[in-house]
Amino acid sequence: MPGRKRLTARDWTSAALEALARGGVAAVAVEPIAASLGTTKGSFYWHFDSRDALLQAALLEWERTETDDVITLVETEPDVPRRLRMLLAVALGAGIERPASSVELALQPSADHPLVAPVLARITARRLDYLSRMFGELGFPPDEARQRSLLAYTAYLGHAQLAHATPDAAPTGAGIPAYIESVIDTLTAR
Repeated sequence: MPGRKRLTARDWTSAALEALARGGVAAVAVEPIAASLGTTKGSFYWHFDSRDALLQAALLEWERTETDDVITLVETEPDVPRRLRMLLAVALGAGIERPASSVELALQPSADHPLVAPVLARITARRLDYLSRMFGELGFPPDEARQRSLLAYTAYLGHAQLAHATPDAAPTGAGIPAYIESVIDTLTAR
């Protein structure tokens, strides 16, 4: 019988993110995650001191992949209107089976949790600042750029909630590009 694959902290973090997306903060529980990985909770303690440490690692990984990495990717596009279009396509999950917003939605009921609150505050500020800068690059004055960034971010959150709660009402698949164009037209109208 071949030996089991040795699990890494990243394996545990990825499994914690999956659990978080499915069931929120409460679903990040060591024993069920261990079972999903086909191991015991003893493996967990090789990598983490506590469940909170695992939750913190998962939140930091989510922040990195869904904010830092997305901004880095979008910044490869030099044309600002195309960059905004690319950002919306990534944020709305165009061509992605499970949009990253599932973790964000799962975190909302726990927005006051001591580990969740600072991460949500930090990524929200970072995303709004990034959007404000982009609208500034499109020629909007700072106050207006900030208002448009708020509108863009609430459109993202609203779309995520709509797609989650009533999926048939939200644009999907082939309808997403037209929806993105409509959002961009609204956000950039003068």
